Amino acid sequence: MKITLLTGKIYDIKDELGFDIKVVPSRSVRRLILKIDSKERVPVLSVPRFCSRRKAVKFVNDHMGWIMTELAKIPKAKKFENGDKFLLFGKKVEIFHQADARCGVRLAEDKLIVSGGEEFLHRRVKDYIKKEAQRVFYSESQKLAKRIGKKIIGVSIKDTKSRWGSCSSLNHINYNWRIALAPDYVIAYLLAHEVAHLSFQDHSDEFWSCVNFLNSDWKIGHNWLKKHGKSLYYYE
Repeated sequence: MKITLLTGKIYDIKDELGFDIKVVPSRSVRRLILKIDSKERVPVLSVPRFCSRRKAVKFVNDHMGWIMTELAKIPKAKKFENGDKFLLFGKKVEIFHQADARCGVRLAEDKLIVSGGEEFLHRRVKDYIKKEAQRVFYSESQKLAKRIGKKIIGVSIKDTKSRWGSCSSLNHINYNWRIALAPDYVIAYLLAHEVAHLSFQDHSDEFWSCVNFLNSDWKIGHNWLKKHGKSLYYYE
């Protein structure tokens, strides 16, 4: 493990602690603070100014029991497997692995047929979802943009761990691929949210009025994402 303090020096203490930890130097905190990043599955240590390496290591060791207990509460990372059932763009589908199908990945009604070796199944399903997300989200986002007199330059699908979406001042929208696994009303909310940023690059009252204009039921999706969104990050 490496701990980086405010001085910029990096101390390799892997042998002492034996697991990864994210260290955040901070001028605003007055004491060492530990929390768990459930998305990255690592403890996070906020370090105040002038904190010594020895003190930081001792603090982590003193709270090792708490760290291990909290990490154990985080469900294991998910991989797509044969027989899995999950939501895809709001529709429930089931994975059917057919090694000799020679179709790559193909959606037939509620069956997601995946060919090739089973060791490649997770990657192929994930790649398929990303490709479909780019197509679907671009099309739906353009429809919403037209309603407010805007035009989207492009849509990209990202594999981020901190944001569901973003919209640049150049009218390019990024979406997290995992949002394709959420209920349809959650997808509808997020698309309305990012498209509204074409007109308002903030979260002002005018922005939320625009979101409401594009999706009057946006609060349902917004609340679901706040409450259950982290479960989507269990997918690697």
